Amino acid sequence: MIRNEQVIRAWYCGEPAAAGNLFTDGVKLYSYRLKIGDRSDGLNRIWDYTASGCYYSQTTSCHVGLAVRLTPQVFLMTP
Repeated sequence: MIRNEQVIRAWYCGEPAAAGNLFTDGVKLYSYRLKIGDRSDGLNRIWDYTASGCYYSQTTSCHVGLAVRLTPQVFLMTP
């Protein structure tokens, strides 16, 4: 079974992957059906759906935190 960390690495490498409620088409990164990341123009952008940003849910907050930790040269964006 694929892990969340592998989904985020796949997103960073431009490859599709899915693990439960975290998935990517290789360009956009989703927590449930909420887009939390995008790299369509070559920049790694992650939207801050955490308690210090625009809180959505605990699981999404964990997905965002993991993506920020695992993605080099990331831009944390305000939704």
